[in-house]
Amino acid sequence: MTVTSIPKLQAEAVLHPRAVERLVAGMATSDGAGVKLTRVLTQNLQRRLDPYLMLDAFGTDRPEDYIGGFPDHPHRGFETVTYMIAGRMRHRDSAGHEGLLSNGGVQWMTAGRGVIHSELPEQEDGVMEGFQLWLNLPARDKMTAPWYRDFQHEDIPEFTTQDNVMARVIAGTSHGIAGAMQRDATQPLYLDLHFNGPAGFAQELPAQHNAFVYVYRGSLKIGDTSVPAQRMAILRNQDDADGVVLQSEGDARALLIAGQPLGEPIAQYGPFVMNTNEEIFQAVEDFRGGRF
Repeated sequence: MTVTSIPKLQAEAVLHPRAVERLVAGMATSDGAGVKLTRVLTQNLQRRLDPYLMLDAFGTDRPEDYIGGFPDHPHRGFETVTYMIAGRMRHRDSAGHEGLLSNGGVQWMTAGRGVIHSELPEQEDGVMEGFQLWLNLPARDKMTAPWYRDFQHEDIPEFTTQDNVMARVIAGTSHGIAGAMQRDATQPLYLDLHFNGPAGFAQELPAQHNAFVYVYRGSLKIGDTSVPAQRMAILRNQDDADGVVLQSEGDARALLIAGQPLGEPIAQYGPFVMNTNEEIFQAVEDFRGGRF
């Protein structure tokens, strides 16, 4: 669904916007078979940004930085959301799912009780750019059956505001437009915002939800704080706040991500995220025993 008619939009009334708590610079690292990336949301921020566990940003036109891809590896206990800005990546997993992720597409995978999957480039040159977000599952759903869905570019709802800001609604709801995915427990909001010149964008947010903004092109201003490219702004939790207002002075692009915290214990060992160490030990044993 693509929304192009402005009258269909519902205004977001933000009277008490959130301020920025702090800015975070990502950590350069590599994963998979040597894929270079920036880990923006790191493990030490998992409690603060619950229900989110990780955000990786990758972007390069050097094939040697991405050509190895991510060969077979396991997951248990959470969901992965991969958003491809540019490039082509093939997904295959042990539950029998397969899909091609390409420009503007999203791959949403629920690892649940356990899945082994691979993500391998289907290109030998050109730009590879995108993001992978890890979204936690509540304790009651951690051992659910694995699930997978591909959303192509045209499957992601889009709208353009009167201020000429184009929004892609990957999850949640914005301006009355429901996104491609909804989740009851974590209530994720995932927007890709494109500012075309000086513009403002307002988004209502429940006061109890954790939220952050990652600027990946240009720069934005949130209240009195300037947020440059390749920085994450963690938004302050304020009981009286009803949303956030983003302002650009020129072209810019950013992710706005928010969600309902689970408030549950987090136990992580690499690609396994459970609630207790005992559950982690069981996950390792199940993987080694071929039970994924």
